[in-house]
Amino acid sequence: MTGIHPSNAEAATAWDGPTGDLWADHADMFDAGVAGYLPPFLDAAAIEPTAHVLDVGCGNGVTTREAARRAASVTGVDLSARMLDTARTRAAADGLANVSFVQADVQVADLGEARYDRVISRNGVMFFGDPVAAFANLARALKPDGRMVLLVWQAMAENPWFTAFRRAVAVGRDLPLPPPDGPGPFAFGDPDRVRTLLSAAGFPEPDFAGVRAPMFYGPDVAAAERYVRAMMRGPLAELDDTTRAEAGAALRATLEEHLGPEGVTYPSAMWIVTARR
Repeated sequence: MTGIHPSNAEAATAWDGPTGDLWADHADMFDAGVAGYLPPFLDAAAIEPTAHVLDVGCGNGVTTREAARRAASVTGVDLSARMLDTARTRAAADGLANVSFVQADVQVADLGEARYDRVISRNGVMFFGDPVAAFANLARALKPDGRMVLLVWQAMAENPWFTAFRRAVAVGRDLPLPPPDGPGPFAFGDPDRVRTLLSAAGFPEPDFAGVRAPMFYGPDVAAAERYVRAMMRGPLAELDDTTRAEAGAALRATLEEHLGPEGVTYPSAMWIVTARR
């Protein structure tokens, strides 16, 4: 892949490699896991039938396809070739002819000027190397009366699924935490930081709506364990056989504690961020 800003080089290598492969392999589980957030996210986007939409970090394309059912056209952009292949296949299977997918780094890609009525992103903007540059590029691509709607994780403390899994596989180690000021999954958890970034990029006074939904990890403990082990494969691979068995037991224990009538679920929280030029 060409056209990658140096600050995104590491992210591009991961997403167009093992990280992207992980989420392509587990596309259905991830989409099911955060399914409770999709309706309020799409409601906030308020996509009209004449709208042209850009879906940033579209991944396997579920948000792109849902937008396409509401819009005139939708372009999904992502760093992962594997996930984009999945997205194309699923859009074609759904008979959606108004969708296209592009592999690109939106921090530097030519997105056009005043081309889109909506820019949307579900968990796709927290990994920018230079978020101000990326959002400035998105602001240029958005029409003057357009709207950008982001779904991003709230702070780590509001998402106990992360700390539970990290604690289980630590086995006495101090595992590094994702940086609160990014790039990382919780980089947009602090509204004050996000306001500063977006304002600097041309999106003054963004609005934040807190939303909560259960994170679903599987219908039973065995399915959830397979999924979470795949997610945590890096830290698990660093362990010897004995400590890996300890980590597995700790992981099963927390999953069993969170098994209920709806399967294995954990509390979680996100922000819906709405911004206009």
